[in-house]
Amino acid sequence: MANETTEARTVRRVIRSVRASDGAGVKMRRSLGQTPDARVDPFLMLDEFGTDNPDDYIAGFPSHPHRGFETVTYMLEGHMRHRDHLGNQGDLTPGAVQWMTAGRGIIHSEMPQQTQGRMRGFQLWINLPAAEKMKEPGYRDIPPSEIPVVTLSGDVAVKVIAGELHAGGITTPGAIRGASTEPLFIDVTLPAGGVFEHPLPPAHSAFAYPYEGTIDVGSEADRRVVSTHEAGVLSEGGRVVIRAGAEGARVLLLAARPLREPIAQYGPFVMNTREEIEQALRDYQDGRFVPVPY
Repeated sequence: MANETTEARTVRRVIRSVRASDGAGVKMRRSLGQTPDARVDPFLMLDEFGTDNPDDYIAGFPSHPHRGFETVTYMLEGHMRHRDHLGNQGDLTPGAVQWMTAGRGIIHSEMPQQTQGRMRGFQLWINLPAAEKMKEPGYRDIPPSEIPVVTLSGDVAVKVIAGELHAGGITTPGAIRGASTEPLFIDVTLPAGGVFEHPLPPAHSAFAYPYEGTIDVGSEADRRVVSTHEAGVLSEGGRVVIRAGAEGARVLLLAARPLREPIAQYGPFVMNTREEIEQALRDYQDGRFVPVPY
């Protein structure tokens, strides 16, 4: 039997994305987060948006609150603008990332800065540990120039958004490091039949989400197909092996340290108990949610 630290992970569950809408009617596909059971601790939600029809995105995401987790918005195409109660403003342009820590509370908006053309990207929610849910909120705009892109053998290209890429004896740090859940967030482009292999901490939660093409995941002896717009939730193990299908693939690979804490969620509030959710609602309704008027 292979040692646990080198054993290739297998796909133990597939979460098929469903059509959804959020904000003021933005159309999207939701995989993680469509139900409370469709989570991969500490990942709470993954939305993929992509359309050429302005009616599907033009209303955007007007001002709304968050508490208790982090949001990561990754743009592939289009232009959105972030504004929050702290005075932060930032442009999300093709290839850019917005990493926002809601902590004790943040009110923000994300609005399209285009009236035609394609809007495409992702939003990921990552839970915060109980000890950090009431920390001060924070925000970071990451332009494409600050996100490393590494080309590996076989014409495999990897964009390192968070965590570290370990390949060819070289470690490439991503744009985001130091979060307590130790997230890995990489975007891998594979040619037809291309293979990508990467080590992972054996006990970290992980999933692969192909947004173009089809992949299979696992060792030669135990491979399972994950189709476009599906989240392949991975078993424990020390490495992941991803192979692209005949048309090549683009796939998000995400991993992080699981929190193994209770989750109480009410819309944009994610805490550990119902009482904390009720407190969040009171704080927001009474104007105590954030110290600065928005």
